[in-house]
Amino acid sequence: MSALKDLILGPPRRTLALAESVTCGALQLRVGRISGASAFFLGGITAYSLEQKVRHLGVDRAAAAAVNCVSAAVAEQMARGACALFGSDIGLATTGYAEPNPEWKIAAPLAWWGVARRGAAGAFAVHSGRVDCPGASRAEVQDAVADAAWAALLKWVG
Repeated sequence: MSALKDLILGPPRRTLALAESVTCGALQLRVGRISGASAFFLGGITAYSLEQKVRHLGVDRAAAAAVNCVSAAVAEQMARGACALFGSDIGLATTGYAEPNPEWKIAAPLAWWGVARRGAAGAFAVHSGRVDCPGASRAEVQDAVADAAWAALLKWVG
């Protein structure tokens, strides 16, 4: 975990914020366990519903509603929204299904992570990825998504 601290504190020195849905605070817990996290971690939010994603993270309501808040675009908007909400340089977000969802024709758990990085001119570069978890339990899905998002953050920030 200290690898993240070293990458973010630089150079260049950067800050981090998180927006979680499917991982429900698991990433915030990981960051909070890093000694010295207060030097770079500005905060996090668990926004489970469409309304909270729109209100706090600026997610596009119509686009998110069309996919039940689960897509690469929503994860990327959440990551940018975390940056905006907390004023950070880097945002990491997760959204997905921890269990099958027959209403949305989701046969197996899946999720998306998104990373946003603020550039020198203030524009964001974003990156996202999908995690498929067939046969996994709810807790296993949350762990797998947190692991994938964490790995992506380390790779992309580094």
